Amino acid sequence: MRRAALLVAALLAGCAAVGPDYERPRLELPGAFPEKGAEPEAQGEVRPDWWKLYEDAKLEALIASAFARNADLRLAAARIEETDANLREAGAALFPEIDLNFNPNRQRISRNLATPIPPGVPLTRNDLRMTLGTSFELDFWGKLRRGQEAARAAALASRYGRGVVALSLAGLVAQSYFALRSLDAQLAVARESLATREETLDMVRRRLEGGLATELELAQAEGTRADAAALIKDLVRQRALVEHQLAALTGRLELALPPGALLTLPVPPVPPPGLPSPLLERRPDVRQSEEQLVSANAQIGIARAQQLPTVSLTGFLGSESATLSKFLGAGSGIALIGLGVVAPIIDAGRYQARTDAAVARQKQAAAGYQKSVETAFREVADALSSLRQATLAEADYEARAAAARRALAAAKARYESGYSAYLEVLDAQRTANDAELAYLRNRQARLAASVDLMKSLGGGWKDAKLLENP
Repeated sequence: MRRAALLVAALLAGCAAVGPDYERPRLELPGAFPEKGAEPEAQGEVRPDWWKLYEDAKLEALIASAFARNADLRLAAARIEETDANLREAGAALFPEIDLNFNPNRQRISRNLATPIPPGVPLTRNDLRMTLGTSFELDFWGKLRRGQEAARAAALASRYGRGVVALSLAGLVAQSYFALRSLDAQLAVARESLATREETLDMVRRRLEGGLATELELAQAEGTRADAAALIKDLVRQRALVEHQLAALTGRLELALPPGALLTLPVPPVPPPGLPSPLLERRPDVRQSEEQLVSANAQIGIARAQQLPTVSLTGFLGSESATLSKFLGAGSGIALIGLGVVAPIIDAGRYQARTDAAVARQKQAAAGYQKSVETAFREVADALSSLRQATLAEADYEARAAAARRALAAAKARYESGYSAYLEVLDAQRTANDAELAYLRNRQARLAASVDLMKSLGGGWKDAKLLENP
């Protein structure tokens, strides 16, 4: 038996698995992203916990809560457990399964058989039988090995899938948090604008009482005041919706965040110039797509092996007797070893169709992998462009807001002195309010673009030297 087992092992080791071995598809990508994204002196490395670069304790606590309590992340973790179990099962298929069978029975035989029972032979018989038996498929064609390869790739894909969920979740929490902070800052501007317009309304009323203003100016002042009050209510509504979204993402439905200031948040460092496109390989969705391709490629070998003969080894070793006293005695031992071969002869093209379907699925997975890489490249390029332009535009928005504040002060002074109509004040108030809000929204866009860049790079980047010497 030992020699037979060694011979079988040697035969299996010498049998190459049928089906194509995996080779990563070659994709023509530029060596670096088209948008440089930073000045030459900008350097740095972003770690996987990129959200800590914003140095905001509340943001870090929200993301930690999301990682601990979010339902989508728990679902992804459960999928990992499932694929790990499938991988262990696929690995176990390479080894024989040994079963213990114990079959005691008592049988009565009829006297009226074709062959008469001799006198004196008892009609009732006992039979005690216990064996250790096995039956397993010899993996001559690599079907089981390809199955293990497919299961291993599926297990890795599930892990990368959890990474996709975690990265998306952290990005969504950060985006929502920055949106909330932006709404807080916009609410502060809107309330300040409302206070200014109420002061202006009081001034117009006093001027009307003194005969220096008209009913038209009073109506215009009342309208602008009501417009500012309505804007505040709309911003409060938007803030409530964003807060509810954060509560659902973090698994804390009772979440209530106090107002914060958007402008106090530090902007993370911009990436070094000329980011290499191989950075895309660290993205979990790209890695997940590739592992799905590996699994689909292994499935071709499984399908092709089904067209070849299946070789199985069976055997058992045990004891059998009519009485318990002789069950373990000499002469009660039984054994069997056998080899079975089953080969499809006429299947009406069934197994070839399965192979063709597996090849088609592999082509679909290859196309999906190509699409994931191309999408990743576009997302990084988009995020770099958005971050760069939002950074460059911030100074312009700041200058616009400062100029609008000066213009509003001058318009109010001219109106109080009687040098201009109230329409000039109204126009200056609208311009100043719009400029302040535009500045805040550009800061939010800059933060959002930085989050998009972190996500599109798979959670961080390293410069070219670090890629050469990881």
